[in-house]
Amino acid sequence: MPQRIVEVSPGSIGEHSGIRKGDTLLRIDGVPVLDLVDYQYLTARSNLNLRLVHADGTEQEICIRKPVEASLGLVLESSLMSAPKTCANHCIFCFIEQMPPNMRDSLYVRDDDWRLSLMAGNFVTLTNLPEAELQRIIDRKASPIYISVHTTDGALRCRMLNHRHADRIMEHLRRFSENGINFHCQIVLCPGINDGAQLDRTLNDLASFSPHALSAALVPVGLTRYRQNLFPLRPYTREEARRVILQAEAFQKTMLQRVGTRFVFPSDEFYQIAGLPIPPDEAYEDYPQYENGVGLLRRLQDEFESACRLEAPLRAVRPRKIIVATGTSVAPFMAGLFAAHPIEGLTVTVRPIRNIFFGETVTVSGLVTGQDLVGQLKGSDADEVLITENMLRKGDDVFLDNLTLAQATQQLGIPIRPVPDDGGDLLDALLGKEPI
Repeated sequence: MPQRIVEVSPGSIGEHSGIRKGDTLLRIDGVPVLDLVDYQYLTARSNLNLRLVHADGTEQEICIRKPVEASLGLVLESSLMSAPKTCANHCIFCFIEQMPPNMRDSLYVRDDDWRLSLMAGNFVTLTNLPEAELQRIIDRKASPIYISVHTTDGALRCRMLNHRHADRIMEHLRRFSENGINFHCQIVLCPGINDGAQLDRTLNDLASFSPHALSAALVPVGLTRYRQNLFPLRPYTREEARRVILQAEAFQKTMLQRVGTRFVFPSDEFYQIAGLPIPPDEAYEDYPQYENGVGLLRRLQDEFESACRLEAPLRAVRPRKIIVATGTSVAPFMAGLFAAHPIEGLTVTVRPIRNIFFGETVTVSGLVTGQDLVGQLKGSDADEVLITENMLRKGDDVFLDNLTLAQATQQLGIPIRPVPDDGGDLLDALLGKEPI
């Protein structure tokens, strides 16, 4: 499909080749450019022939010679260059189907697009993947892909995803592996459904694709109070979570001996449910599923303790009372971290915020809403409230319930400071240093 060029970087190869803002890119080396994946793949060459339509309607073929990895300096009208593919499943654990009504439209979007998986690390199920797109992943060497597997039992996967083509997962993974496409896997575990013996089967199946199967994350199902008429599910108990961790640790030991990687990594939430300590840094290897909530707390603790050693002695800029507001699951961890590293002149209190908005089975910090934060901290005696910036929409100061940070601060009567998930930034916020 034609792609309109909205910017040409000054001094770039594109500008020197005569490409101008407002031109439309038709083809590269005779191949239509479907999207950004095509564009990046087709321009990673030393000799290019670009077919363009200028603003006056005339067409031109431009020949370009350049270093293989050099950018043309073109900005195209759409970052993805075509509409994202949406999800065709109705998973029994789908969080979006458990959302309350009347929230902003973007929260109900269910993307399932392998291009977003490649570019942003979004997990995809591959159930909406026609043969042409499957082959394009292989032809474009689109790797790594992040895949929501959940189970490799085809019949069970069809039931869990409520999609008749969900049983093709092993076929897709085998084809990726045979063609050198690497992939990370996610397994959302539902008690009594895809854990236990089913989990053993899934992990063994995925491990058979090593080294192209890079990792598998285990994540407990997330349940809100908005599950009317949905598949009956329940959260993990402490003992069940411990069994999942023991099962994963046994598999890690086998994989370390066999291929030199632990391969499977339970999410931090499983350790919190189980009431077990977070594993040491080496247990996460190179943190392959950090963005999936695997190893966040270990890295935060290590960064915080390293920053404490560099800052010692620990003294607040001025005497202060601080509240650190978190989800209920991480609160004990944070309280222990601060107790182990007292700061002179600082009184810090960890306040777990119960999730009334989504339901109290939702315990993670990133789903705490502004109204729950304000409602449960109203009347507190503090100079500042620290929250993780994950409570806010990325790039914006808005909570999930559309309350803005400014509105929450005004209603609470206490300054609220969002803090990145970085131990050094957290220590600076506690000390009272201004953000850089």
